[in-house]
Amino acid sequence: MSDNISPLTVLFQAGKAKTSTRLDLIEEEPLSIRVQGKPYAVVMRTPGDEPAHAAGFALAEGILDSADDIETIGSCEGEVTNVVTLTVTQARLSLITAVLERRGFVSQTSCGICGKELIEDLSQILRVLPDGPSIDLEKAYRCLERLEASQALYRRTLASHAAAIYTPAFELLSLAEDVGRHNALDKAIGKLLLKKTLDRAGILILSSRISYELVQKAARARIPFIIAASRPTALAVQLANSLNMTLASPSKESGIHVYCGTGRLKT
Repeated sequence: MSDNISPLTVLFQAGKAKTSTRLDLIEEEPLSIRVQGKPYAVVMRTPGDEPAHAAGFALAEGILDSADDIETIGSCEGEVTNVVTLTVTQARLSLITAVLERRGFVSQTSCGICGKELIEDLSQILRVLPDGPSIDLEKAYRCLERLEASQALYRRTLASHAAAIYTPAFELLSLAEDVGRHNALDKAIGKLLLKKTLDRAGILILSSRISYELVQKAARARIPFIIAASRPTALAVQLANSLNMTLASPSKESGIHVYCGTGRLKT
């Protein structure tokens, strides 16, 4: 597999001076996710970690509840690398008929679902998270500050997002990069789901803003604490607050804003 970098010669203009320069551009390709042999979704993503990506996506959508629901999962090799196929157990299949017939995806802003349908879908697949262990906000912020140092694609292209998952004691469990922030989180979650270690996750670090989709994905993974580089949307805060989650991001001044879930923080 390539390193997902495509060099390109581009025009560079500074004032009246014009020169040519070589830039590294991040690659983006479609991934077809098939469930029970039928097409379910096509997402644009940076190639790599296809089974983990599909597993994380399926968890977020409510197709899976745990790794035990997976019968088989795999991607094609050789010339066709942009397809991953998931089959679930017969027991799980009997529970997800409505999910597989859904007109849109609850984990995508542009899915076309209206607000009422979105709320109805989310209420069926999300549960309120327990209080769990308290989190040291300053240590979480330091993990956010270190995130860019782990982003090899971002350093070369300035065009990728990252998601890192830690235990409540700040042991790094999973890290993923992708051109899409949703994809990065799906991959990071999917890696742990397939290894059956997702129950250890407690802290999510994001390079992006916090949208409702990312809150939803974290909630499905039972991760109660999110700190991100940019502010959340209003809907993200409403959803997180209703699920007993904590959202935080740095302020423009020195400090950290905590939008909900302050009771989870260590004093």
